[in-house]
Amino acid sequence: MTSMRNHAQQLELLRKTLHRVWNKVPLYRKRMEECGVLPEDIRSFEDVARLPLTRKSDLRDAYPTGLLACHPRELVRFHASSGTTGKPTVVAYTAKDLEAWNDMMVRGLRLAGVTREDVVQVSYGYGLFTGGLGFHQGAERLGATVIPASGGFSERQLMLMEDLGTTVLCCTPSYGLHLGELLRKKGKTLPRLRVGIFGAEPWTEGIRKRLEEELGILALDVYGLSEMMGPGVGMECPSRQGLHLWDDHTLVEILDPETGVPLPPGEEGVLVLTSLTKEALPLIRYWTGDRTRILPGKCSCGREGTRIERIRGRTDDMLILRGVNLFPSQIEVALGRVSGLSLHYLIEVQGGETLTEIRVLCEASEGVGEEERALLERQGQEAILQVTGLRIPLSICLPGVIPRSEGKAQRIRRVA
Repeated sequence: MTSMRNHAQQLELLRKTLHRVWNKVPLYRKRMEECGVLPEDIRSFEDVARLPLTRKSDLRDAYPTGLLACHPRELVRFHASSGTTGKPTVVAYTAKDLEAWNDMMVRGLRLAGVTREDVVQVSYGYGLFTGGLGFHQGAERLGATVIPASGGFSERQLMLMEDLGTTVLCCTPSYGLHLGELLRKKGKTLPRLRVGIFGAEPWTEGIRKRLEEELGILALDVYGLSEMMGPGVGMECPSRQGLHLWDDHTLVEILDPETGVPLPPGEEGVLVLTSLTKEALPLIRYWTGDRTRILPGKCSCGREGTRIERIRGRTDDMLILRGVNLFPSQIEVALGRVSGLSLHYLIEVQGGETLTEIRVLCEASEGVGEEERALLERQGQEAILQVTGLRIPLSICLPGVIPRSEGKAQRIRRVA
């Protein structure tokens, strides 16, 4: 838990941030006035619940820079979401914001065991997506050697790893699986590669096991979102007892997804974050949509501070089938229990908010005949039933049928 010293520091940083948005962001001032709260009214963490929530729709409605809390001349960089469902979510940074982000990344990389002696291959995408540049600048600040490989060109990725002696790989877990698959097909190993840092999409312990087996690494989770800087908001340590967050940069809440009421440590809900050190785009009680819980107690690594459980999934990824809430991560857990499945999978859904039909497609680890395919389908369906309580059709595909992604894996496909 946060120490009393950090507790007081957080409140001081929070009040400073509240004064900033009150004076510089009309939307926040209006929302706070509607809630009947002034920045100086926030004297304890219990008072935080009086503040208004911020949602992604607020950023889109204010597109491109309606929530800026600084003069545009102070900006040094923009990043943005993909904007696949409309206008992108634009985030902005001052020079001090980039310093704070670098600090978060350096802390996270050190926590993961990365040192100046490492060669870090950054295989997240560069550009408007925060992943590539976030890891790049953090690893350089740490003093490690960086290979800015970006995504794609998988054969070249493996060549660089082998020839330049990559020791740390940073990419999405689905792309890591793809690289491991190529490595296995080539019959090669990468003896110098020792750590993988995977994020940008939820992933299960089953995928962790596959990544470690195929790449010969320690696989660690990283959490971040562009609205709160980018990657580095949270990081797993080698003890792997949750994601460590930085209490002097971020205030963490878990809220009930239905009522919005704050939940105590140990109870699962929606992760809500307040930025404490951002200048350009500070966000108050940002509803991330990610489901997790605050872990009570202290990590065995000895580090104090807030820890959260690895992200289970997003509330907007939740499917409702026959009245039962279903997350893609549950399907992934089930498939991971069946030997002979690759964990390259896709969930096809049909219907509206309450689904009328769902089917899972999953690749076999290698080519199979009709009898083997039928056996894998039966075993997979039974595993899905055990995990979800639902009978869901499963179709086994040959290796390579499910599309591979260089960025975030698309696990759900809606069909007419």
